[in-house]
Amino acid sequence: MIIAFAAGTFALREFLSVGVGIAALLAAAPPLAYYGALRLLAGGDPERRGGALATLDKFGAFVMPIIGAAVIWVASGSLQSAVVYGIGLYFLSNALTGEPQVSLRQLLSALETGARGAVGVAVACAGAGIIVGTVTLTGLGLKLATGLVDLSGGNLLLTLVFTMVTSIILGMGAPTTANYIITSTIAAPALVKLGVLPMAAHLFTFYFGIIADITPPVALAAFAGAGIAKADPFKTGINATKLAIAAFLIPYFFVYSPDLLMINPGLNTVRILIGSVVGMVGVGAAVAGWFRTFSPWWERLLFLAGGLLLIEPGLTTDLIGVGLLALAWFTQAARLRMRKTALRA
Repeated sequence: MIIAFAAGTFALREFLSVGVGIAALLAAAPPLAYYGALRLLAGGDPERRGGALATLDKFGAFVMPIIGAAVIWVASGSLQSAVVYGIGLYFLSNALTGEPQVSLRQLLSALETGARGAVGVAVACAGAGIIVGTVTLTGLGLKLATGLVDLSGGNLLLTLVFTMVTSIILGMGAPTTANYIITSTIAAPALVKLGVLPMAAHLFTFYFGIIADITPPVALAAFAGAGIAKADPFKTGINATKLAIAAFLIPYFFVYSPDLLMINPGLNTVRILIGSVVGMVGVGAAVAGWFRTFSPWWERLLFLAGGLLLIEPGLTTDLIGVGLLALAWFTQAARLRMRKTALRA
Protein backbone atom coordinates (compact mmCIF):
# COMPACT_ATOMS: atom_id res chain seq x y z
CA MET A 1 0.00 0.00 0.00
CA ILE A 2 2.88 2.42 0.35
CA ILE A 3 2.63 3.51 -3.24
CA ALA A 4 5.43 6.04 -2.91
CA PHE A 5 7.94 3.18 -2.74
CA ALA A 6 6.21 0.65 -4.99
CA ALA A 7 7.14 -0.41 -8.50
CA GLY A 8 3.88 1.13 -9.68
CA THR A 9 5.37 4.60 -9.24
CA PHE A 10 7.61 4.03 -12.26
CA ALA A 11 4.59 3.13 -14.39
CA LEU A 12 2.81 6.19 -12.98
CA ARG A 13 5.75 8.34 -14.07
CA GLU A 14 5.62 6.98 -17.61
CA PHE A 15 1.84 7.38 -18.01
CA LEU A 16 1.67 10.93 -16.62
CA SER A 17 5.10 12.15 -17.79
CA VAL A 18 6.33 13.32 -14.37
CA GLY A 19 9.65 12.73 -12.62
CA VAL A 20 9.95 9.72 -10.35
CA GLY A 21 10.60 11.98 -7.36
CA ILE A 22 7.47 14.01 -8.09
CA ALA A 23 5.40 10.84 -8.60
CA ALA A 24 6.65 9.41 -5.30
CA LEU A 25 5.99 12.68 -3.45
CA LEU A 26 2.47 13.11 -4.81
CA ALA A 27 1.58 9.52 -3.95
CA ALA A 28 3.08 9.58 -0.45
CA ALA A 29 0.47 11.55 1.52
CA PRO A 30 -2.60 9.25 1.30
CA PRO A 31 -0.76 6.18 2.67
CA LEU A 32 0.25 8.23 5.73
CA ALA A 33 -3.42 8.83 6.51
CA TYR A 34 -4.20 5.16 5.84
CA TYR A 35 -1.55 3.88 8.25
CA GLY A 36 -2.76 6.31 10.88
CA ALA A 37 -6.01 4.36 11.00
CA LEU A 38 -4.38 0.95 10.48
CA ARG A 39 -2.13 1.46 13.51
CA LEU A 40 -5.19 1.60 15.76
CA LEU A 41 -7.17 -1.10 13.97
CA ALA A 42 -4.36 -3.65 14.04
CA GLY A 43 -2.93 -2.65 17.41
CA GLY A 44 -5.88 -3.09 19.75
CA ASP A 45 -5.30 -2.51 23.43
CA PRO A 46 -1.83 -0.93 23.88
CA GLU A 47 -1.61 -2.36 27.40
CA ARG A 48 -1.71 -5.88 25.96
CA ARG A 49 0.67 -5.31 23.05
CA GLY A 50 3.49 -3.83 25.14
CA GLY A 51 3.58 -0.31 23.75
CA ALA A 52 3.99 1.11 20.27
CA LEU A 53 7.80 0.74 20.24
CA ALA A 54 7.92 -2.66 21.92
CA THR A 55 9.40 -4.51 18.94
CA LEU A 56 10.97 -1.65 16.96
CA ASP A 57 14.48 -2.54 18.13
CA LYS A 58 14.26 -5.83 16.17
CA PHE A 59 14.02 -3.91 12.90
CA GLY A 60 16.70 -1.29 13.55
CA ALA A 61 19.07 -2.83 11.00
CA PHE A 62 16.55 -2.23 8.20
CA VAL A 63 16.03 1.49 8.81
CA MET A 64 19.24 2.72 7.15
CA PRO A 65 18.93 0.53 4.00
CA ILE A 66 15.28 1.47 3.41
CA ILE A 67 15.81 5.21 3.87
CA GLY A 68 19.09 5.17 1.94
CA ALA A 69 17.64 3.20 -0.98
CA ALA A 70 14.62 5.52 -1.14
CA VAL A 71 16.81 8.64 -1.19
CA ILE A 72 19.11 7.22 -3.88
CA TRP A 73 16.11 6.09 -5.94
CA VAL A 74 14.45 9.51 -5.87
CA ALA A 75 17.74 11.35 -6.47
CA SER A 76 18.98 9.20 -9.34
CA GLY A 77 15.75 7.77 -10.76
CA SER A 78 17.51 4.42 -11.08
CA LEU A 79 15.95 1.47 -9.28
CA GLN A 80 19.03 -0.66 -9.98
CA SER A 81 21.33 1.79 -8.20
CA ALA A 82 18.91 2.02 -5.26
CA VAL A 83 18.87 -1.77 -4.88
CA VAL A 84 22.67 -2.11 -5.05
CA TYR A 85 23.28 0.69 -2.54
CA GLY A 86 20.45 -0.63 -0.34
CA ILE A 87 22.16 -4.03 -0.10
CA GLY A 88 25.47 -2.37 0.76
CA LEU A 89 23.78 -0.22 3.42
CA TYR A 90 22.21 -3.33 4.90
CA PHE A 91 25.64 -4.89 5.51
CA LEU A 92 26.92 -1.58 6.90
CA SER A 93 23.87 -1.30 9.17
CA ASN A 94 24.41 -4.84 10.47
CA ALA A 95 28.03 -3.99 11.28
CA LEU A 96 27.04 -0.81 13.13
CA THR A 97 24.20 -2.42 15.13
CA GLY A 98 26.09 -5.61 15.96
CA GLU A 99 23.69 -7.87 14.05
CA PRO A 100 25.14 -11.09 12.54
CA GLN A 101 26.19 -10.70 8.92
CA VAL A 102 24.53 -12.64 6.10
CA SER A 103 26.65 -15.50 4.80
CA LEU A 104 27.62 -15.82 1.14
CA ARG A 105 25.32 -18.83 0.76
CA GLN A 106 22.38 -16.88 2.19
CA LEU A 107 23.12 -13.94 -0.12
CA LEU A 108 23.23 -16.19 -3.21
CA SER A 109 20.01 -17.88 -2.11
CA ALA A 110 18.33 -14.48 -1.73
CA LEU A 111 19.49 -13.41 -5.19
CA GLU A 112 18.18 -16.67 -6.67
CA THR A 113 14.80 -16.20 -4.96
CA GLY A 114 14.59 -12.64 -6.28
CA ALA A 115 15.38 -13.74 -9.83
CA ARG A 116 12.77 -16.50 -9.68
CA GLY A 117 10.19 -14.03 -8.37
CA ALA A 118 10.98 -11.60 -11.18
CA VAL A 119 10.05 -14.19 -13.81
CA GLY A 120 6.42 -14.25 -12.66
CA VAL A 121 6.27 -10.45 -12.61
CA ALA A 122 7.76 -10.25 -16.12
CA VAL A 123 5.19 -12.69 -17.49
CA ALA A 124 2.35 -10.80 -15.80
CA CYS A 125 3.61 -7.47 -17.19
CA ALA A 126 3.86 -8.99 -20.67
CA GLY A 127 0.24 -10.13 -20.34
CA ALA A 128 -0.72 -6.66 -19.14
CA GLY A 129 1.00 -5.19 -22.21
CA ILE A 130 -1.14 -7.39 -24.45
CA ILE A 131 -4.28 -6.23 -22.64
CA VAL A 132 -3.26 -2.57 -22.89
CA GLY A 133 -2.48 -2.93 -26.60
CA THR A 134 -5.81 -4.61 -27.25
CA VAL A 135 -7.73 -1.98 -25.27
CA THR A 136 -5.92 0.89 -27.01
CA LEU A 137 -6.14 -0.40 -30.59
CA THR A 138 -9.77 -1.53 -30.40
CA GLY A 139 -11.00 1.55 -28.55
CA LEU A 140 -12.41 -0.62 -25.76
CA GLY A 141 -11.01 1.69 -23.07
CA LEU A 142 -12.80 4.72 -24.52
CA LYS A 143 -16.03 2.73 -24.89
CA LEU A 144 -15.84 1.51 -21.28
CA ALA A 145 -15.16 5.05 -20.05
CA THR A 146 -18.13 6.35 -22.02
CA GLY A 147 -20.28 3.49 -20.76
CA LEU A 148 -19.42 4.21 -17.10
CA VAL A 149 -20.21 7.91 -17.54
CA ASP A 150 -23.50 7.13 -19.31
CA LEU A 151 -24.45 4.55 -16.68
CA SER A 152 -23.91 7.10 -13.90
CA GLY A 153 -25.72 9.85 -15.77
CA GLY A 154 -22.64 12.06 -15.51
CA ASN A 155 -22.77 11.99 -11.69
CA LEU A 156 -19.20 12.00 -10.35
CA LEU A 157 -19.95 10.08 -7.14
CA LEU A 158 -21.73 7.26 -8.99
CA THR A 159 -18.92 7.15 -11.54
CA LEU A 160 -16.41 6.83 -8.70
CA VAL A 161 -18.37 3.92 -7.22
CA PHE A 162 -18.61 2.14 -10.60
CA THR A 163 -14.91 2.79 -11.25
CA MET A 164 -14.05 1.42 -7.80
CA VAL A 165 -15.87 -1.86 -8.52
CA THR A 166 -14.28 -2.07 -11.98
CA SER A 167 -10.78 -1.47 -10.59
CA ILE A 168 -11.21 -4.10 -7.87
CA ILE A 169 -12.30 -6.67 -10.47
CA LEU A 170 -9.48 -5.76 -12.87
CA GLY A 171 -6.88 -5.82 -10.08
CA MET A 172 -7.68 -9.32 -8.81
CA GLY A 173 -4.51 -11.39 -8.73
CA ALA A 174 -2.40 -8.92 -10.76
CA PRO A 175 1.10 -7.83 -9.62
CA THR A 176 1.56 -4.18 -8.69
CA THR A 177 2.90 -2.81 -11.99
CA ALA A 178 0.54 -4.84 -14.18
CA ASN A 179 -2.28 -3.83 -11.85
CA TYR A 180 -1.61 -0.14 -12.40
CA ILE A 181 -1.23 -0.47 -16.17
CA ILE A 182 -4.54 -2.34 -16.53
CA THR A 183 -6.65 -0.17 -14.21
CA SER A 184 -5.25 3.15 -15.42
CA THR A 185 -5.81 2.19 -19.06
CA ILE A 186 -9.34 0.85 -18.69
CA ALA A 187 -10.91 2.59 -15.68
CA ALA A 188 -9.15 5.95 -15.23
CA PRO A 189 -10.33 7.57 -18.52
CA ALA A 190 -13.93 7.62 -17.21
CA LEU A 191 -12.87 9.87 -14.32
CA VAL A 192 -10.68 12.11 -16.48
CA LYS A 193 -13.66 12.55 -18.80
CA LEU A 194 -15.63 14.04 -15.87
CA GLY A 195 -12.89 16.56 -15.09
CA VAL A 196 -10.95 14.68 -12.39
CA LEU A 197 -7.24 15.52 -12.39
CA PRO A 198 -5.24 12.78 -14.18
CA MET A 199 -3.01 12.16 -11.13
CA ALA A 200 -6.03 11.75 -8.84
CA ALA A 201 -7.85 9.56 -11.39
CA HIS A 202 -4.87 7.25 -11.87
CA LEU A 203 -4.20 6.93 -8.13
CA PHE A 204 -7.91 6.29 -7.49
CA THR A 205 -7.98 3.31 -9.85
CA PHE A 206 -4.57 2.10 -8.63
CA TYR A 207 -5.62 2.16 -4.98
CA PHE A 208 -8.67 0.01 -5.61
CA GLY A 209 -6.74 -2.29 -7.91
CA ILE A 210 -4.34 -2.95 -5.01
CA ILE A 211 -7.22 -3.29 -2.52
CA ALA A 212 -8.40 -6.27 -4.60
CA ASP A 213 -5.61 -8.26 -2.89
CA ILE A 214 -7.43 -7.96 0.45
CA THR A 215 -11.04 -7.94 -0.79
CA PRO A 216 -12.95 -11.25 -0.98
CA PRO A 217 -13.64 -13.37 -2.94
CA VAL A 218 -10.16 -13.11 -4.53
CA ALA A 219 -8.14 -11.73 -1.63
CA LEU A 220 -4.77 -13.25 -2.53
CA ALA A 221 -2.73 -11.37 0.09
CA ALA A 222 -5.23 -12.19 2.84
CA PHE A 223 -5.38 -15.84 1.76
CA ALA A 224 -1.57 -16.06 1.78
CA GLY A 225 -1.55 -14.61 5.30
CA ALA A 226 -4.23 -17.09 6.35
CA GLY A 227 -2.07 -19.95 5.08
CA ILE A 228 0.90 -18.75 7.15
CA ALA A 229 -1.24 -18.22 10.25
CA LYS A 230 -3.24 -21.44 9.67
CA ALA A 231 -6.44 -19.41 9.90
CA ASP A 232 -9.73 -19.53 8.02
CA PRO A 233 -9.09 -17.84 4.62
CA PHE A 234 -12.53 -16.27 4.22
CA LYS A 235 -12.61 -14.88 7.77
CA THR A 236 -9.11 -13.52 7.23
CA GLY A 237 -10.29 -11.80 4.05
CA ILE A 238 -13.23 -10.24 5.89
CA ASN A 239 -10.96 -9.00 8.69
CA ALA A 240 -8.47 -7.65 6.12
CA THR A 241 -11.28 -5.66 4.49
CA LYS A 242 -12.30 -4.33 7.91
CA LEU A 243 -8.73 -3.24 8.63
CA ALA A 244 -8.54 -1.56 5.24
CA ILE A 245 -11.64 0.59 5.77
CA ALA A 246 -9.44 3.69 5.58
CA ALA A 247 -8.11 2.63 2.19
CA PHE A 248 -11.67 2.53 0.84
CA LEU A 249 -12.34 6.10 1.97
CA ILE A 250 -9.13 7.99 1.19
CA PRO A 251 -9.31 7.77 -2.66
CA TYR A 252 -12.69 9.53 -2.64
CA PHE A 253 -11.27 12.36 -0.57
CA PHE A 254 -8.25 13.03 -2.77
CA VAL A 255 -10.46 13.02 -5.88
CA TYR A 256 -12.66 15.73 -4.35
CA SER A 257 -9.65 17.47 -2.78
CA PRO A 258 -6.50 17.07 -4.92
CA ASP A 259 -4.59 19.15 -2.35
CA LEU A 260 -4.27 15.90 -0.39
CA LEU A 261 -1.90 14.77 -3.17
CA MET A 262 0.30 17.82 -2.49
CA ILE A 263 -0.25 19.09 -6.03
CA ASN A 264 -0.20 22.71 -4.77
CA PRO A 265 2.25 22.62 -1.84
CA GLY A 266 1.77 25.23 0.87
CA LEU A 267 0.44 25.80 4.36
CA ASN A 268 -3.05 24.78 3.26
CA THR A 269 -1.69 21.44 2.03
CA VAL A 270 0.09 20.89 5.35
CA ARG A 271 -3.17 21.59 7.20
CA ILE A 272 -5.09 19.18 4.96
CA LEU A 273 -2.44 16.46 5.34
CA ILE A 274 -2.33 16.73 9.15
CA GLY A 275 -6.13 16.85 9.29
CA SER A 276 -6.40 13.75 7.10
CA VAL A 277 -3.95 11.76 9.23
CA VAL A 278 -5.72 12.74 12.47
CA GLY A 279 -9.09 12.14 10.82
CA MET A 280 -8.18 8.61 9.76
CA VAL A 281 -6.96 7.90 13.29
CA GLY A 282 -10.45 8.94 14.43
CA VAL A 283 -12.07 6.63 11.87
CA GLY A 284 -9.76 3.82 12.99
CA ALA A 285 -10.73 4.41 16.63
CA ALA A 286 -14.41 4.24 15.65
CA VAL A 287 -14.03 0.95 13.79
CA ALA A 288 -11.73 -0.61 16.41
CA GLY A 289 -13.87 0.54 19.35
CA TRP A 290 -10.73 1.54 21.20
CA PHE A 291 -8.56 4.61 21.59
CA ARG A 292 -7.21 5.24 25.09
CA THR A 293 -9.71 2.74 26.46
CA PHE A 294 -12.84 0.90 25.32
CA SER A 295 -15.31 3.13 23.43
CA PRO A 296 -19.10 2.79 23.88
CA TRP A 297 -21.28 3.18 20.78
CA TRP A 298 -21.90 6.92 21.22
CA GLU A 299 -18.18 7.59 21.60
CA ARG A 300 -17.47 5.61 18.45
CA LEU A 301 -19.95 7.84 16.62
CA LEU A 302 -18.04 10.90 17.87
CA PHE A 303 -14.76 9.44 16.59
CA LEU A 304 -16.33 8.52 13.23
CA ALA A 305 -18.03 11.88 12.66
CA GLY A 306 -14.97 13.85 13.83
CA GLY A 307 -12.63 11.79 11.68
CA LEU A 308 -14.70 12.15 8.51
CA LEU A 309 -15.10 15.90 9.05
CA LEU A 310 -11.33 16.29 9.45
CA ILE A 311 -10.66 14.46 6.20
CA GLU A 312 -13.08 16.78 4.39
CA PRO A 313 -10.74 19.67 3.44
CA GLY A 314 -12.53 22.70 4.82
CA LEU A 315 -11.64 24.96 7.73
CA THR A 316 -15.17 24.84 9.22
CA THR A 317 -15.38 21.04 8.98
CA ASP A 318 -11.87 20.75 10.45
CA LEU A 319 -12.83 22.85 13.48
CA ILE A 320 -16.00 20.82 14.07
CA GLY A 321 -14.05 17.58 13.62
CA VAL A 322 -11.39 18.66 16.12
CA GLY A 323 -14.15 19.56 18.59
CA LEU A 324 -15.81 16.14 18.29
CA LEU A 325 -12.51 14.25 18.62
CA ALA A 326 -11.56 16.42 21.61
CA LEU A 327 -14.91 15.63 23.25
CA ALA A 328 -14.33 11.88 22.74
CA TRP A 329 -10.78 12.26 24.10
CA PHE A 330 -11.94 14.05 27.26
CA THR A 331 -14.75 11.57 27.96
CA GLN A 332 -12.24 8.72 27.76
CA ALA A 333 -9.80 10.64 29.96
CA ALA A 334 -12.55 11.21 32.53
CA ARG A 335 -13.43 7.51 32.58
CA LEU A 336 -9.80 6.53 32.99
CA ARG A 337 -9.41 9.03 35.85
CA MET A 338 -12.51 7.66 37.59
CA ARG A 339 -11.25 4.11 37.14
CA LYS A 340 -7.86 4.94 38.68
CA THR A 341 -9.57 6.70 41.60
CA ALA A 342 -11.78 3.66 42.18
CA LEU A 343 -8.78 1.31 42.13
CA ARG A 344 -6.93 3.44 44.69
CA ALA A 345 -9.96 3.41 46.95
